[in-house]
Amino acid sequence: MQWELIGSTAAVLTMFGFVPQMLKIYKTQSVEDVSLVMLLQFCLGMFLWLLYGLHIQDNILIVANSVSFLTLIVAIGLFLKYKKREIKG
Repeated sequence: MQWELIGSTAAVLTMFGFVPQMLKIYKTQSVEDVSLVMLLQFCLGMFLWLLYGLHIQDNILIVANSVSFLTLIVAIGLFLKYKKREIKG
């Protein structure tokens, strides 16, 4: 039971780890200091962890990495949206 609590806590922290960055991008409408390569790398990593979680049927890994993957997809979308604005402006 203790390890499930540790895993769940780690999952929650990881799932929402990019939310502060996304909020900053949204509020400032700037991605000047954000690396697209880093976002893509983490997105691929989360997707691979999701596949691994599905393979071993680990609900904590499946939920955490699904949410993290979707969060990173949103972050990449925001990056692309505001990067276009910075290029035009």
